[in-house]
Amino acid sequence: MRIHLLHPATFKLDGGAMFGIIPKPLWQKKIMPDELNRINMSLRIVLIETEKRKILIDTGIGDYHSDKFTTQFDIKSAHEHLHGALKESLNIKPSEITDIILTHLHFDHVGGLGDGENSDQLIFPNATIHLHEQHLEYAKKPTLRDKGSFQDNFFLPLIELYRSKNQINFLSGDKEGHILKDGKDEINFKVSFGHTPYMIHPCFNQFIYMADLVPMSHHVKIPWVMGYDIEPGVTTIYKQKFYDFIIENNMTMIFEHDIDVWGGELIIDERGNYGLKEELKTNGEASLLIGKS
Repeated sequence: MRIHLLHPATFKLDGGAMFGIIPKPLWQKKIMPDELNRINMSLRIVLIETEKRKILIDTGIGDYHSDKFTTQFDIKSAHEHLHGALKESLNIKPSEITDIILTHLHFDHVGGLGDGENSDQLIFPNATIHLHEQHLEYAKKPTLRDKGSFQDNFFLPLIELYRSKNQINFLSGDKEGHILKDGKDEINFKVSFGHTPYMIHPCFNQFIYMADLVPMSHHVKIPWVMGYDIEPGVTTIYKQKFYDFIIENNMTMIFEHDIDVWGGELIIDERGNYGLKEELKTNGEASLLIGKS
């Protein structure tokens, strides 16, 4: 198993929304906002290579959005987003991708799955999509509070096309499960609630992809959760559950949205607060090999 991190694009979200009830004088010590109170964020994607598979975890924000949307979220990319990053960084064609694991269906996680115009053509024609079935059902009928995070006019036609080709593996359960296996290499998942129902977190080779449960290193402390979360109190409960699992299994967290710090191992200080043993930094690399076995 070879594990790569890709950084196809950046975008910005409101800093206050990203830190919920945490006062601005506290969170801006960790990350400074721009003049519109937005903070710069990564769209970090994992590529896992096994003997027979090339597996993506999430697909980023995509490049199908309107000029207004792109300006609002200040989306920037040095590539043609995901497929460009794959080609330029690792010389991998979209047709070589065998599996795509979608943690959830918010626009900044599923946007790279298509181009927004040709919903009858697949950018990744040979991939099997791994997606929690109950999350998909929620994404079709979200609350008015989070409806804007789900661009179903974009992802539903693609999901249905993959379904028609029998290229979807629907995951189930509300705790944990199995995604795929290739020889000795295996990927499992855990399920969290709070940010959005049935969000999955792939686990592989002592790594765990935190998605939006812990989007950045700045959110490691349990009370530091996003205002975007549907149930912030539930998020804190699941952070504690995940932290117990992570420490027990000696795992390294991967952060999806942190520009500078891609991950780290958890430690507990003398006061019982969680932190990182070491901040594992990207050093500005667009592609980074973090593990092989």
